[in-house]
Amino acid sequence: FNDVFSPVVKHSSIRVLLALVAMYDLELEQLDVKTAFLHGELEEQIYIEQPHRFEVDGKEDHVCLLKKSLYGLKQSPRQWYKRFDSFMLGHGYTRSMYDSCVYFWKLNDGSFVYLLFYVDDMIIATK
Repeated sequence: FNDVFSPVVKHSSIRVLLALVAMYDLELEQLDVKTAFLHGELEEQIYIEQPHRFEVDGKEDHVCLLKKSLYGLKQSPRQWYKRFDSFMLGHGYTRSMYDSCVYFWKLNDGSFVYLLFYVDDMIIATK
């Protein structure tokens, strides 16, 4: 693996969103995605020792093939970002050309949603 960089929202994007919230009296929410890094899909094969107390009798020297990202893997934040980005784009959001962690969705009734993404935390503003 070579790609371990995971983008985060720019500070200037956060400041702009907070200014928009104040100017237009938008609703603002913050949330944290629990166990976010466990949802990333691995792009390479990674083997780990059998977890303590879960060893298979007679096969203690065998290893396990990891099928999902884990906390502590260098590529976990990147894989989580890729999965989240794919989900957002697949559900109609538009990614900002200026900041890859800013998403926008305008609904047919004229309302809209701004979502800023920082690792496993989000700020959402809507009208």
